[in-house]
Amino acid sequence: MTHSNLTIEAFVKLGNFLRTFCDLIEQNTLSDHLNDKWISAFKSEAERAQHYNGWFTEDNCMHAFKEWGNALTKKNLEEWLSKYDLSANSEKVVALILAGNIPLVGFHDLLCVLITGNKALVKLSSNDQKLIPLLIDYIIDVEPTLIESVTFTKEKLDHYDAVIATGSNNTARYFEYYFGKKPNIIRKNRNSVAVLRGNETEEELIALGEDIFRYFGLGCRSVSKIYIPKDYNIDTFYKAMFKHSEIINHNKYANNYDYNKAVYLMSEFKILDNGFLILKEEESFGSPIASLFFEYYTNEDSLKNKLYTNKDNLQCIVASGFSEDEIAFGNTQKPKLNDYADGIDTIEFLLNTSKN
Repeated sequence: MTHSNLTIEAFVKLGNFLRTFCDLIEQNTLSDHLNDKWISAFKSEAERAQHYNGWFTEDNCMHAFKEWGNALTKKNLEEWLSKYDLSANSEKVVALILAGNIPLVGFHDLLCVLITGNKALVKLSSNDQKLIPLLIDYIIDVEPTLIESVTFTKEKLDHYDAVIATGSNNTARYFEYYFGKKPNIIRKNRNSVAVLRGNETEEELIALGEDIFRYFGLGCRSVSKIYIPKDYNIDTFYKAMFKHSEIINHNKYANNYDYNKAVYLMSEFKILDNGFLILKEEESFGSPIASLFFEYYTNEDSLKNKLYTNKDNLQCIVASGFSEDEIAFGNTQKPKLNDYADGIDTIEFLLNTSKN
């Protein structure tokens, strides 16, 4: 079996494990399997994650595990990779500077590097120090030949051939300065929006709440703004959001809600408020935690042009029947393997980059 096939099989095994683990959680039978070292390890890390990062609740960690379990099937991996010639890869060391805004957010980059037959030199975010190494430990356990394929470091990055770095608009300037001479993908801030047309079902709007509130809205795929028709009844939206009202019981979210509400009120901004989500009419895309920006529109074609003009600032457009590249309500945090961040094909980049 080739190295590439061994790597694919290792990720298939990881997917199988994650699905089994999540099934045991849902069936409330996990306690019967704690003698399994990996079941025990994943349970412990999911429970402890919030101690390291208050946003990494057990529920959000389990969601990340579940979605990766669903993605990492033999069928999905083979379909994803079928359009690439992995044999054309020139083995190289790829430096990865990972974000840590949501659980396992950098794992796709790591998957891409390993699945193409390259080595990863990884600098983890201080916000996500535990979960990705846990998954890699499992991968190495089932496929020991990969032990030299991943190196985690806290030191200055050195001896690498290409870079994939994810950060804010501010850090991107530093990344471009330090890594600009190497082949690179440098990602900046992006946001996601939803377009309501006024004919959404209650089920679709409740599902939109998942796009807004999952991971507390901290992901680039989290909906931070909605566009609504001029005569839209906002009560329809708020009624559906009530299904997600328990989010206010999370201390860090509640603190942000109180703070942002106070700032808006002191600044005498007009806001709408239902006790756990603040709506503010605003042209920009990136709303603060516990806030959601909205903007009225009168013409769909004009709105399409506006969103196209701003495509470099947008990750996802959530809608139903609005545009060809839309994402269905409730699906932004269920990305497929070929849903590349910023629309840049990471596999293509890796295969077309030669070792220095």
